[in-house]
Amino acid sequence: MLSSTQSDYDFKINARRILFAVLVLATIATLCSWLFLALMPQGIGAFYLVAWFCYAMTTPWLAIGIWNSLIGILVMRLSSNPLSCVMPAHLVNAAMGDSISTPITTPITTSTALLVCIRSESPAAITRNLALTINGLVTAHVAKHFHIYILSDTQDAAVAILEEQAFEQFKSSFENLVAVTYRRRENNIGYKAGNVLDFCKQWGSEHDFALTLDADSFMSASAILRLVRMMQADSKLGILQGLVISMPSANAFTRIFQFGMRLGMRSWTLGSAWWQGDCGPYWGHNALLRIAPFTQHCELPLLKSGGKKPRHILSHDQVEAVLMRRAGFDVRVLPLEDESWEQSPPTLLEFSKRDLRWCEGNLQYGELIGLPGLKLVSRVQLLLAMMMYTSAPAWTMLMVCITLSSTAFGLTNGAQPGAIDLDLLIALFTFTAVSSFLPKIVSTIDVLFHSQQRSAFGGARKLCQSLVLETIFSVLISPVMMFNQTLFMLKLALGQSTGWTGQARDDHLVTWSVALRQYWPHTLFGLCSLGLIYLSHTGVVVFALFYMLGLMTCIPMAVLLSRPALGRWMVKSKIALLPEETGPPEVLLSLDLPCLQPISAIR
Repeated sequence: MLSSTQSDYDFKINARRILFAVLVLATIATLCSWLFLALMPQGIGAFYLVAWFCYAMTTPWLAIGIWNSLIGILVMRLSSNPLSCVMPAHLVNAAMGDSISTPITTPITTSTALLVCIRSESPAAITRNLALTINGLVTAHVAKHFHIYILSDTQDAAVAILEEQAFEQFKSSFENLVAVTYRRRENNIGYKAGNVLDFCKQWGSEHDFALTLDADSFMSASAILRLVRMMQADSKLGILQGLVISMPSANAFTRIFQFGMRLGMRSWTLGSAWWQGDCGPYWGHNALLRIAPFTQHCELPLLKSGGKKPRHILSHDQVEAVLMRRAGFDVRVLPLEDESWEQSPPTLLEFSKRDLRWCEGNLQYGELIGLPGLKLVSRVQLLLAMMMYTSAPAWTMLMVCITLSSTAFGLTNGAQPGAIDLDLLIALFTFTAVSSFLPKIVSTIDVLFHSQQRSAFGGARKLCQSLVLETIFSVLISPVMMFNQTLFMLKLALGQSTGWTGQARDDHLVTWSVALRQYWPHTLFGLCSLGLIYLSHTGVVVFALFYMLGLMTCIPMAVLLSRPALGRWMVKSKIALLPEETGPPEVLLSLDLPCLQPISAIR
């Protein structure tokens, strides 16, 4: 029988989920009705019905963003302790004590493996990050409770030799402080998930928890200990995802991208945690796993549909999360900016490459939604993860419909068959555009109301200037990513697949020839579409530019944003400033990041 406390929690979280579902569905219905009235005031037409369907496909993700943001800002503004609104009291106490500044002295009584999953990475950067983490654990007198595992999937033999030498030297440097194990798989079956599963089968029984880290991850010892203490406090907790923020960068592309992500995720993460509760997300890194149930219940199934050869799942993390929930263990996110970082892609091309791998992985969830025993919320989460990418071809098709309709009929308010209500359509377009930026808007409002946070972002003026720049950046880059995803899905439909590819994490230049080869289809599509709209109806060119301008300028944008000089200018001008730059944590200063150097040292 459930305790009264558990029953009260279940009632509260179910009520939240029902309310959230009602709000999202009502928003979807309102937006779809709005567009129907705008497109077909004189009756249903087949052409406009296609356009209506395309827009309807984009509304679920838009509506979720709206309500995650609004709920998140309400929690931030109305609660003195936002964390207590989204997590049980015993976990809040284990994480924070009386406040975030209160030292937590709960003893560490468990054994935790730190898993660093790599594939042809730079050993120097990894060992630098790990050394700082180890030193922090040693200082806290808890290093004996941790064991470092460097789990390599490197396939290049020459790279592997250098890798092994570097990590063996690293191991010898810390052998008296903490245990270090290096292992390389010659056959990387199952990609990263297979790498972690191999650890679980070989060494999992020796530890209670495992902290997953990517090659570009960095967590301070205090952030790791906070997760461990929380999991020690709750035997039902199967996965605890720490909030991951971008590491400060002097790279222009990265700075603008991570500034927007930092603002957007503040309200979004709190809002989503409010209704997801114990069915939270797992992002694959900077998270703590309870090894025993993870090993027993979270081994990924092979994909076997369509008569194809069985395939491994690319986007493993969310599947492992729903399997953990199916086994009766909680999956939660700690929505707290807590010295847990990752390195963001340095160029538009690398960002696109990573995004398309996620795209292919998320689309695989269609074969998994029907797995027996999953929670309803888990099935919805898998569906939403797919819709995050299926909205891209819907938007692209919608642009095609607008182009063709303007050419065939003209976008006017006349009485001819096929006429539309242009004023209503413009109002809907404006609302959609503003709503897509709502997470960043409401988070900015919250920062502006807090003097300490405002100063951390460089002051109100710099914050607003950076927000304007990031908004322009998002308007330009979003259609590029959607067109990328659309082309990629067409390739997937034709049987092509990229699989798991490596990433270039260090700053590098993008040449004009590389950018041209990558983005000429985007530019051609944008120019042709805008040209047709301009020739047929110049009145809507301004609105079409919101989609087409990014496509037409993506080649110079990819080149320009990779230039070191632009990044250095942004650092000196305090553009897209992160709180870690105005008040760098001591542990981050030890990494010698270029953007944290004195202005006089930046050249």
